[in-house]
Amino acid sequence: MPGPEKAAGALRTIGELAQEIGRPQHILRYWETRFPQLRPLTRAGNRRYYRSEDVALVRRIHDLLSNQGYTIRGVQKLLVAEKGSRTARAAAGTATAPVGDKKGLEAVRDSLAQALDEDS
Repeated sequence: MPGPEKAAGALRTIGELAQEIGRPQHILRYWETRFPQLRPLTRAGNRRYYRSEDVALVRRIHDLLSNQGYTIRGVQKLLVAEKGSRTARAAAGTATAPVGDKKGLEAVRDSLAQALDEDS
């Protein structure tokens, strides 16, 4: 019988996350070796605890591999490309927005909102 639902920001164990996505725990451990972005907290006895951003990444990796037909290598390339484009957009947005310039600040706000929408 499952216990009460955890809060959205609560840490998840590897067992909880594996059950949630329907994959065995060893697959999640394997993904940690293939995706450097996936770094859960580790405690005594090498117990893994996944933060909300780790959970979101695992769900995304699972979706890309299972539903969208990506290979491990394809997901790796996609995640690296997305990180690069987010970094470039953020650098461009901050460089073009002088302090006190309302239009510049609005442009930064809009680009950050767009980046957040793309991440979710």
